[in-house]
This record gives sequence, structure tokens and C-alpha cells, in this order.
Amino acid sequence: MEFWPEFLASSWGKEFVAGGFGGMAGVVSGYPLDTLKIRLQQPSVSNTATRSAFGVLRNIVSSEGPCALYKGMAAPLASVSFQNAMVFQAYAILSQAFNKSPNNNDPPSYRSVAIGGFGTGALQSFLLSPVELVKIRLQLQSNKPNTNIRESQEGPRSIIKSILKKEGLKGLYRGLTVTVLRDAPGHGVYFWSYEYAREKLHPGCRKTGQETLKTMLVAGGLAGVVSWIACYPLDVVKSRLQAQTQTRLDQFPPKYLGIVDCFRKSVQEEGYSVLWRGLGAAIARAFVVNGAIFTAYEVSLRIFFSNNQTEENGL
Repeated sequence: MEFWPEFLASSWGKEFVAGGFGGMAGVVSGYPLDTLKIRLQQPSVSNTATRSAFGVLRNIVSSEGPCALYKGMAAPLASVSFQNAMVFQAYAILSQAFNKSPNNNDPPSYRSVAIGGFGTGALQSFLLSPVELVKIRLQLQSNKPNTNIRESQEGPRSIIKSILKKEGLKGLYRGLTVTVLRDAPGHGVYFWSYEYAREKLHPGCRKTGQETLKTMLVAGGLAGVVSWIACYPLDVVKSRLQAQTQTRLDQFPPKYLGIVDCFRKSVQEEGYSVLWRGLGAAIARAFVVNGAIFTAYEVSLRIFFSNNQTEENGL
């Protein structure tokens, strides 16, 4: 009974819980655009199939209903909240660990922010990779050609059981390497961009912590956009590798045998533009999601710290 009050009273507890609230806000606000991005990134079923974002969105809503845009959201809503809490907690620790400033009251340097973000991205890949694998399989269920939609519907538990039965625990971590390659530098850019943007939009706020909601939303949104542009081609490759259900031991092996093979075949068959397919939807989602994440995170931190100060003053 005493755990939560004591946990929230610590700086680590505040960072963790605030990060969790940020994760929940990000998932709910951006999930439809994430579903659209995943559909756009997949190989074309036919040459006549529409590949515009609005065309794919219209097809999803007309053939599957608006709820299809939220297909598979339960898994990331639960796991991403925890994962985001761990991300902000790890980032707070690493950015301070690499900060060489003798004054603990000074904000971390931009260098330590980038290094802390890089390490955080690498660590969180081990949590995120299995979640994204299941999420992508759920989002693409009705996207399979020549398959009855009703027969193809599975829930997260069924997909996890199927992967474990066929490939073992290793199967859940398909795409881990490319996830690390995407997220380590991506998070370095992400946190650096956020800290740089918020300071430019509201000079001095890194020390005072008194930026406006508008600054939080815009800085968070810009950080998301910049980081996605930096790592988007790797995200396309990751989505294609994780969408495959075949293994090399099957009678019909998977189309893509690895990261380099996926790059090569995708470019040969669809041109270099395929590496940026769905970028518009990803950028729109990134601005909305990361604006919501950082705003929820910063507001939660202020509430926790203000409540803590009120309790101390009351004593």
C-alpha cells in the first residue's frame, strides 16, 4: 500500500509514470495514421492497386469499417505505455550520466542528450521489437490476397502462440537488428531535436521548465518529424521483414532473407521511392503523436512536482 506514494515521491518514479502517460497519449492520438503507414509500406498486390494515402484510407474504411484503423491497438496501448515509461526513465538516467557539467541543476548538454537518446533507443528496441511484430501482423491481417477476411482474423494472443509454436522465442524477435539500427540513432536525433527546439521556441525554458503548452506540442511534434525522416528507410525494411510469416525452413521461404536483401529487392522491384513510401502519413502521425507524448509527459511531471512541493509545505 505504501509503494506508490513512496515511488511517486522519488524523481525516478515521477519520470517513469509521466513517461507512461505520455505513451498512452501517443498511442491513442496516432494509431489510425500508424495503421495507414503500415499498409502503405507493404509491397503492391497488383500494379493497378492504389498507393496514395487517401486511396488506401478510403479502401480501409469502405471495406473494413472505421474500427479497422484501430486494429491491434490493445497490445501497444498496454505495452507502449510501459515501454515509454522505461524510455523516459532510461533517458533521464543516461543523459545525466554522460553530462559533464559540475552543476547538477544545469540541464544536460546537447551532447549528453544525444548520447543518452542513442543508448535509450538501443535498449528500448528489446521491448519494442516483439510488440511491433505482433502489431504489424494484426494491422495486415485483411491485407492478405486471396484470403477470407473473417477467417484471417486473429487476436494478439493467437498470433503470439502461433509464432512461438512455429519459430520459438526467436520468432518474436524477428526484426530486432533492424529495430536497433533504426531506434538507436533515431532516439538520439529525437531527444536532441526536442531539447533544441524547445529552447529556441522558449529561450531559457530548459533551466526554468516554464515553457507553454504550445512550445511542448510544437517541439515534440518537430522532434518526431525529424527523427522519422532520419530513419524512415530502415522502418520500411523493418515493416517488410516483420510482416513475413514464412521462415527459411518452410517449403516456400520468405521473400526477404535479411536487411540488405530486403533493401536490394525492394529497390530493384519498386525503385528508390519505395524507401520513402508512406512518409507523408508517418510525418503527420509523428507530429501528432510526439506532440501529445511530450505534452502529457511534461504536464504530468509538473503536476507531480507541484503536488510534492505542496505536501512538503503542508508539513
